[in-house]
Amino acid sequence: MDATDRQNEILNLLNTQDRVEVEDLARRFGVSLQTVRTDLRDLSARGQLSRVHGGAVRIASAANRGYAERRSLNADGKRAMAAMAAELIPENCSIALNIGTSTEQVARALSGHSGLTVLSNNINIINMMMESDTRELILVGGSIRQSDGAVIGEEAVEFINRYKVDYAVIGASAMDADGAILDHDAREVSVARAILRNARTRVLICDSSKFDRSAPVRICALAELDFVITDRPVPAEFAEAAAASGTRILVSGGVQENESSEND
Repeated sequence: MDATDRQNEILNLLNTQDRVEVEDLARRFGVSLQTVRTDLRDLSARGQLSRVHGGAVRIASAANRGYAERRSLNADGKRAMAAMAAELIPENCSIALNIGTSTEQVARALSGHSGLTVLSNNINIINMMMESDTRELILVGGSIRQSDGAVIGEEAVEFINRYKVDYAVIGASAMDADGAILDHDAREVSVARAILRNARTRVLICDSSKFDRSAPVRICALAELDFVITDRPVPAEFAEAAAASGTRILVSGGVQENESSEND
C-alpha cells in the first residue's frame, strides 16, 4: 500500500470514528510509526484532519461547531466542573470570566454567591447574572462577535488592563499533553491572556475532550495557571508538566490528580 492509499484509508477511518492513533495505524498498515506520522502531517497540511498528541482527529473541531451546539456537548460534565470551580471562589470577591460554554456554567454555579464583582467579555454571562445577588457586573467594552456574544479585540484588552481581579476563570478549545493551552481565534486569545494577566488566582476549566482537539493559537502554559479543572484523569505527560509547574489539577467528582502545588 503506497502513501496515497494509506492516507485515503486514514480519511475513511475518520469518517466512521472521531480519532485515529499512530500506533494502531502502524500495525494496521504494517509500516513504521514515523511513516504514519508523515502521512498525518501531510493530511494535516492539506487541511483534511487535525493532528493531536498520539494521533489525529476528524476536522469537526469546536471552531466549526455552532455555539448553541457546543452548549449541549457534555452538558452534565460541564455542570460538575462548574460546581467545583464555584467551590474555589469565595463570596465578596472579584472574578473575570471569558467567553465559553464552560465558563457560562461557572456563572450559573456562582448564582448563589453574594457580593461578587463580575467582569466578563461574555454578554451571555452578564445577562444570566442580572438576577443574582451580584455586587457589580462589568461588561468588557469592544467589538461584539455576533455568533456567540463575545467581546473581542484590542479595545477589550485595553479595557481589561484597567482592572485587577481576585480570580480569573477561562475556557479553551484545546489542550496539548505537553501543557500548552490553545484556542482558534487570536483576538479571543488576546482577551483571555489579558484576563489571566490581571488576576491573582487563575483557573482553567476544560473537559477532557479538549485533549483530542487541536488549535493553533497559544493562550498560556500550565505554569501560568493555578488550577486546571477537568472531568477525567489527564494524560501522564500533562500531569507531570502540572506537577513541575506547581499547577493543581482537579477532576470533577473529587479526585485530585496532583497535590504538588502550594495553592491550598
